Amino acid sequence: MDWFRSLPRLLAALLCISPALAHAASPPKLQKVTFGLDWVAEAEYGGFYQAVADGIYRKYGLDVTIREGGPQVNNAQLLLAGRLDFDITSNSFLAFNFVQQKIPFVAVAAFFQKDIDVLIAHRGAGEDSFAALKGKPIAISADTRAGWWLFLKKKYGYSDSQIRPYDFSLAPFFTSKDLVVQGFLTSEPFLVKQKTGHFPVVLRLDQAGFDGYGELIATSRKLAKTDPSVVRRFIEASAEGWKSYLDGNPAPAFALIRKANPDMTPALLKFGYDQLKAHQVVEDATTAKIGIGGMTDARWKGFYEQMRAAGLYPAHFDYRKAYTLRFLPKGKAAAR
Repeated sequence: MDWFRSLPRLLAALLCISPALAHAASPPKLQKVTFGLDWVAEAEYGGFYQAVADGIYRKYGLDVTIREGGPQVNNAQLLLAGRLDFDITSNSFLAFNFVQQKIPFVAVAAFFQKDIDVLIAHRGAGEDSFAALKGKPIAISADTRAGWWLFLKKKYGYSDSQIRPYDFSLAPFFTSKDLVVQGFLTSEPFLVKQKTGHFPVVLRLDQAGFDGYGELIATSRKLAKTDPSVVRRFIEASAEGWKSYLDGNPAPAFALIRKANPDMTPALLKFGYDQLKAHQVVEDATTAKIGIGGMTDARWKGFYEQMRAAGLYPAHFDYRKAYTLRFLPKGKAAAR
């Protein structure tokens, strides 16, 4: 009966031990991260959605919420207000604007090695080159007017009198054979073909000599200083998500994208995905050396010098404040 008399003591001991065991067995708490896109869910953001769908972010200790952008969403303001931890800054121009306007953001990665902005024109209208567009009506957004439009103006002699308002609808393009409109390599050409039966003339910004990065990840300088670990883990997990998306099965990302944006058809998703791969937007010879999402000092310097030569930035402009390489995977920030 000795064992019976000692039972209360054994139970008490177990009660003391079990909370510690339960705590040891529980998974580590995930760090919540809110990430803002610069547009609605599309194939262009597939790597990030893949990282959510496949649990890659969770593997890095992150609970990531992706918030869509759109024409009425100002992610820069949301980032400044602390409602976003990271956002997509569409191009290198905008990163330079952080410096010019003394906005405390910094670009920490670039998931597009080239800008996918394009101008599209009707076939047979003689508008088959950037030079041929001088004097022609071109519909662009307000953001574009303050961005790469300045580069095209300087290089090809365009005038602001050519600008027509662009409300992110292709309807004016279909009704006017003379109108040229902005778009993305990954979507508008497909939508035109769907409507007309043939692809339009597609003029790629990178082929005009525009050498800026696209789909930059920006964060506040405050977060970069106070929690560098979350910045580094977010970049590494996102890069792994892009690798899985492009080199594996994109179906998990497609499913989440369509859930977020039901207007995104399977055919349009597939077209966008194929364009990213065919034009080596995310993975190219450079990323083979520096990693997906990588950036280089040489590339940033080259873009700045290109824009300075075009008269868009002064000689004393400190372009290096627009970005940092410190959060890229170690050893991946080699010069291009």
